Amino acid sequence: MGGAIGQVVVLIVKSLGALFILAVLLRFLLQAVRADFYNPVSQAIVKITSRPLAPFRKLIPGIRGLDFASLVLALVLNTLFTAVMIFAAGFNLPGIGIIVSWAFVGLIAFILNIYYYGLVISVVASFIAPFSGNPILLMIYQILDPIYSRVRRIIPPMGGLDLSPLFIFLGISVLEILLVNPLAQKLSLDVRFVIGI
Repeated sequence: MGGAIGQVVVLIVKSLGALFILAVLLRFLLQAVRADFYNPVSQAIVKITSRPLAPFRKLIPGIRGLDFASLVLALVLNTLFTAVMIFAAGFNLPGIGIIVSWAFVGLIAFILNIYYYGLVISVVASFIAPFSGNPILLMIYQILDPIYSRVRRIIPPMGGLDLSPLFIFLGISVLEILLVNPLAQKLSLDVRFVIGI
C-alpha cells in the first residue's frame, strides 16, 4: 500500500490496536493480582474484552488463576495488527513465524511499558494525591502491589523514604537490556514499529 493512505492506516491500527491490546493485557494482569472486580475501570475492561476473549477461553483454560487465554488473544491480535501495518507501510510480508516472533517481542515490551508507566503514575500520584480514591489509581496500585511488596521485603522503607520504585525502574531497564533488546536484534526488528513499543 504505502504512501499517505498507508501511513494513516498504520497510525489508526497502531493507536486503536494498542489500546485494545492494553485492555486485554490489563485484564490478564488484574486477574493475576486478584484486583477488585467492582472497580469501574476493571468492569469496563471486562466488558470491552469479554466477547473477543470468549472463544479463546473455550480452548485455553486458566491455570492457577492465570488467564492464559488473554495472553494468547493479545498475541494473535498483535500478530494480525503487525501484519496489517507492514502491508500498509508498503513492505512485503515476511513469513508468519517472523511476524509472530515480532508480535511476541512487542508484547513483552508492552507489558514492561505497562509497569513502567504505572510506576511513573503511582510515584507522581504519591506526591500530588497520596490518598486519592480515583479508580484508575486504585487499579494501578493493585497491579503494582505484588512487585512493591516483594521489593520492600528486601529493601524496606528507610525513615519514611521508599526506594522500591527506583529498584523496580532499574529492574525494568535490566529486563529491556537483557531480554527485549537482544530478541529485537536477533529478529532484525525496529521494536518501535511493533504495536506496544
